[in-house]
Amino acid sequence: MLGLWAGLCLAGTFYATWHGYGGHHFLATLTAFGFYLLVMLLFAARGVADGLAARFGPGGGIALGTAAFLAYLIYSLGTNTFGILRLGAVAIFVFAPIALAASAERQAPGAWQDFLLLVGVWVAAKFGPSRWVWPYPGGLLAYAFTVLLALNVALAAFVVMRRVNGIGYSIGWGRRWGLYVFGAFGVFSCIAIVLGQALHFISFSPQWGSWKALPFTALAIFFLTAWPEEFLFRGLLQNMLSRACKSDLAGWWTASVLFGFSHITNMGFPNWRYVVLASIAGIFYGWTWRKTGSIFASAIVHALVDVFWHFLFRSG
Repeated sequence: MLGLWAGLCLAGTFYATWHGYGGHHFLATLTAFGFYLLVMLLFAARGVADGLAARFGPGGGIALGTAAFLAYLIYSLGTNTFGILRLGAVAIFVFAPIALAASAERQAPGAWQDFLLLVGVWVAAKFGPSRWVWPYPGGLLAYAFTVLLALNVALAAFVVMRRVNGIGYSIGWGRRWGLYVFGAFGVFSCIAIVLGQALHFISFSPQWGSWKALPFTALAIFFLTAWPEEFLFRGLLQNMLSRACKSDLAGWWTASVLFGFSHITNMGFPNWRYVVLASIAGIFYGWTWRKTGSIFASAIVHALVDVFWHFLFRSG
């Protein structure tokens, strides 16, 4: 994980300097980005999350949240975008979920605080003023920073403080995973292409001139869209709903429908066609997570769908 982190940071540094970024603004941005990415990847290494939770207890989650907040402080001071209102907004975004998780310390995972925490983090990340919070460089990294910070907060709250089991937050490969991953992708693709065109939601429009950007785009989709969403909707929501309902099937289908509705504002509200297709996609992502017990596997299916959609189809 450290090697992957170093490689991604180095690639990002070269890409940014090639586009002319540098100085203390860039250094502060890279420091914050590198920290958030490090936490995201390091928790996927075997034994790290359990070790931190066992050694530091709930205090480890508070410490992690504080470190995430300090990383934002470094960013804001280094990029000359510091503001009391911005700092206060980030403080609420970081410490309110942690306080909520602390209030449920003696309850089993799946308490009302857990679901409220999930909704709060998702709403803040999706609808919050991300470009105002992350103005440098020109708001270009606002989405990436918002997702990474939200992921750090969720890890602190759910993995370290609440110690939710069965999330599958790890990068690895298991027996027959290839069959599950590519099987789910293949079957869903057949359904989505036919249904999507019938609903006039997508049309075949390959972007042959953009294929040179495939490696970078695929990595960005995997780490900044597929992985965080699978952590939220499968590793946490489907996991805890299954426990609360005492039914894997009920948790799976409910999480899939909620995943679909989370896309209702995408490309215009209300986008019911997106809801339908995303709900069906959620069923296949959830099935992959159930079969493998890993968000890494379901995130691969998710990323494959998004990458093929991005390069081969146009949304109508």
